[in-house]
Amino acid sequence: MSKKNDLGRRKRFHEYELRKEKEEKEKRERKLKAKKEKMKIDGKEKKKNRGFKVGKKFKVQPKLSATAKAKAKQAMEIDG
Repeated sequence: MSKKNDLGRRKRFHEYELRKEKEEKEKRERKLKAKKEKMKIDGKEKKKNRGFKVGKKFKVQPKLSATAKAKAKQAMEIDG
């Protein structure tokens, strides 16, 4: 009989997979619990700011050199 069709082997492998999944699930739960405990400060949960803030950008003011300022001032005098 081939290894693939051996009923005992399939049964043991299935039990092994179930045990492995259970261990991984417990490990994830412990990790999540530890993370939640770490997040608590004075009995309160800390909030994480996630996501993007829309419309909260800074407007960058270009720094003009003295000559550029003089040119801009001169252009305004000519136009106005």
